[in-house]
Amino acid sequence: MQYLEPILGGLAAFALGFLWYTALFGKAWQAESGITDEQAQSGMAITHGLSFVMMCWIAFGLSTYMNYHDVAEQTFTHGAFHGGMTALSFALPLVAINYLYQKKSLKLFLIDAGYALAFFALSGGVVGALKLGG
Repeated sequence: MQYLEPILGGLAAFALGFLWYTALFGKAWQAESGITDEQAQSGMAITHGLSFVMMCWIAFGLSTYMNYHDVAEQTFTHGAFHGGMTALSFALPLVAINYLYQKKSLKLFLIDAGYALAFFALSGGVVGALKLGG
């Protein structure tokens, strides 16, 4: 296994998260989550650093799925499929359960679950594409 795969998969997810939670859905997410500008800015280094570590850990997990396939099958598309299915099977139901108990809005769920699905698919795709080259 290449150690660069999870790092690059994590970087892709981190870049997507930056775009998702700023330009695309930043204001809506902040309004729905009830987080103030001050709260959003507080502890950013720790939040971003630990988030990046978790994103790399997820990419590492997705990489293990790809190891069960022949090298010729290890493509961006196949990795994105595994990432998307993992999100649909595990991440989205977990987010839904938490949001149900926390009485969070459907709009917030759609923003966060949409990111989770896109994040897992992109990260899995990057990992799959790198395996073909490795």
